[in-house]
Amino acid sequence: MGGVHIGIVAADTETYRHFADGALFGFVRTGWSEVFMAAPVVWGLLLAAGEILIGSMLLRGGRPARVGWVCTVAFQVLLMLFGWGFWAWSIPAVFVLIRGARTDWQRLGS
Repeated sequence: MGGVHIGIVAADTETYRHFADGALFGFVRTGWSEVFMAAPVVWGLLLAAGEILIGSMLLRGGRPARVGWVCTVAFQVLLMLFGWGFWAWSIPAVFVLIRGARTDWQRLGS
């Protein structure tokens, strides 16, 4: 997904404009419009960097992978703040991610 955000930043950051329109809470909508959209290139690239970092941690194995699993699940749960539409795919995704993390956790060691 990091590559997708790099592509959005390169093509048209206005693509991000309405992402939080259906957010469940006003602070999410306000934060998105006043913080993220105030500097969408910077935030879009930071989002891409974070997703690339998390993916790299998962590939690294060991303790970094455990942190990567926790970050991946937390990120997916936080996406649910952006509206009920996200719940339709976030809930199944969280279950799949937790199952994957549980399977991988023991193998990763400490």
